[in-house]
Amino acid sequence: MTRDLSRLLRPASVAVIGGGAWGRAVIGQLDKIGFAGPVWPVNPKGGEIAGRAVVERVEDLPAPPDAVFIGINRDATIPAVAALSAFGAGGAVCFAAGFAEVEDGAARNADLLRAAGEMPILGPNCYGLINALDGAVLWPDQHGLARVDRGVAILTQSSNIAINLTMQQRGLPIGYVVTCGNQAQTSQARIAADLLDDPRVTAIGLHVEGFGDLADWQALARKARARGVPLVALKVGRSAAARAATISHTASLAGGDAGAQALLDRLGIARVHDLPTFLEALKLLHVCGPLPSAEIATISCSGGEASLSGDAAEGRGIAFPPLTEAQRAGLFAALGPRVALANPLDYNTYIWRDVPAMTDAFAAMVAPHLAMTLLIVDFPRADRCDDADWDCTIAAAIGAGQRTGGRIGMVATLPELMPEAVAARLLAAGIVPLNGLNEAFGAIAAAVQREVPDLGLDLPRLGPAGDTVTLTEAAAKAALAAHGLRVPARLPAATPEDAVQAAGQIGFPVVLKGEGFAHKTEAGAVVLNLATPEAVEDAARRMGATGYIVEEMVSGTVAELLVGVVRDPAHGFVLTLGAGGTLTEVWQDAASCLLPASDETLHVTLDRLKVARLLAGFRGAPPANRAAIIAAIRAVESHVLANADAVAEVEVNPLICTATDAIAADALIRRTP
Repeated sequence: MTRDLSRLLRPASVAVIGGGAWGRAVIGQLDKIGFAGPVWPVNPKGGEIAGRAVVERVEDLPAPPDAVFIGINRDATIPAVAALSAFGAGGAVCFAAGFAEVEDGAARNADLLRAAGEMPILGPNCYGLINALDGAVLWPDQHGLARVDRGVAILTQSSNIAINLTMQQRGLPIGYVVTCGNQAQTSQARIAADLLDDPRVTAIGLHVEGFGDLADWQALARKARARGVPLVALKVGRSAAARAATISHTASLAGGDAGAQALLDRLGIARVHDLPTFLEALKLLHVCGPLPSAEIATISCSGGEASLSGDAAEGRGIAFPPLTEAQRAGLFAALGPRVALANPLDYNTYIWRDVPAMTDAFAAMVAPHLAMTLLIVDFPRADRCDDADWDCTIAAAIGAGQRTGGRIGMVATLPELMPEAVAARLLAAGIVPLNGLNEAFGAIAAAVQREVPDLGLDLPRLGPAGDTVTLTEAAAKAALAAHGLRVPARLPAATPEDAVQAAGQIGFPVVLKGEGFAHKTEAGAVVLNLATPEAVEDAARRMGATGYIVEEMVSGTVAELLVGVVRDPAHGFVLTLGAGGTLTEVWQDAASCLLPASDETLHVTLDRLKVARLLAGFRGAPPANRAAIIAAIRAVESHVLANADAVAEVEVNPLICTATDAIAADALIRRTP
């Protein structure tokens, strides 16, 4: 069921149920921010709250309220929700805890959902929402927001984090803060999708503990992309895959956070890892929108800051292109011959206080091929110092912005050295104030426009796999070969003598494998390159297995890959590609994406590997057959999607990549019986 959240998020009238401190606090916050519509207190005891007559029953309200804050205990909340739904209210915030998050709360949670019917609810177990655009606050506590005309929206499952974010002093205009609580009915992604309908929202930040319904997240990403509103996520926690007991190398590599990262990559949602960078990324996106690239320039009056800039960009994919002739000419005209021209640039202090010369220098650094130009300026603390001497930098930055129309940011190396009043002046002029050098570069990396080739592909809905069995290697290879995976010629053998006979049929050299081992190499149950009957028999007797497999020996190896899939109910089927063979977990060279995947995504995922250099042909060696590798991955994908209800894990390791082929030397499948 799709519910319309517009009345709840942008109400013209508000009711508050509960006469205690929480309810009174909500009314106080509505009055403080200047909510223009009627506010109706509801309490069976009657009386008066904040100069307003209290209505004893929901049914006695003068009209169905658009939004309601329910600040009473969990048992009383359910009939209150039922009454509001029947009366035609637009939606409600359920403040009370004690529902699905506690052991005895499941039944109450179900009762709450039945009571709500078609009426949307936030929570339960949540603080509510702040709409600073319209001055509508269903919030039982202090907050730090002020009215704004346009700004970002922030959604979080944590009410305490939401409060803290409202207290930021970084100049970020926040239009909405919404806490999602238990998301019993309305998911975080569904709320964010409705906020996209407000054209005043410039970017959306999501503090995510878990994703829930993946269909909602896909719908949000598609709608945000269509509306041109960027999304930023601060994802915390570990996926269920990390805690699962698994037997494959794939699960080790793809456990933990790989599924969450793969999902965010697929949806084109930028990810950050701390709250300061979260706020800086939202601020940058509010002013500039998504950046076309990660190519930037920095200009500062200190060589130390220029060096710090280079280091801060390291590992983030941010580049400092060499200066163009036009940039050099403009900078030379402004700075003269005493400054060594480079990017990052230390312009010294020769022109400090000369606003026209500073404007010329800043403007000369701005160029069409750059995603952004950063001016590094640290302001002194105004309580102990005179900061008037830094006004020249503000004037020059604004002048350069007006002259060039380029994307310009002013960065303080330390967050506290960008005063909030300065940030407000810069924002008003279209200059991005950035608090902290590392935070600024993290924000730039997050703001770069992402390609989303798989956004149109639907993810399968997955539940847990339940009890599973592990197929024999022969059965696993046969199952994958049925979907097109190339496997070596192979024959079973019951005894060492049978192994010798099988080797003669296949042709020497051969590989001998012992049956009944999950990790054959560790158990000494794989012997390669056996070239004679005597070598095969001797290896089999030393192995002492209950049965054997004799396979053709693949030659001409360019590289060995791992191709594995783990069922992750929180994020989908996680495909992991990595350096394969006996040292897979030593190299820790892996990259992940979700299935189904486009060819473009598979190529990009392969190219993220260090072993990709071998696949391309290293130091004159022949390249691997990339088309054959993609075909092998497609065969694994085909098997997984055709058996989506049953598959828990699939692994091909190693996939032997040659100049002409890609052949599965070993395979594992874990699935429900």
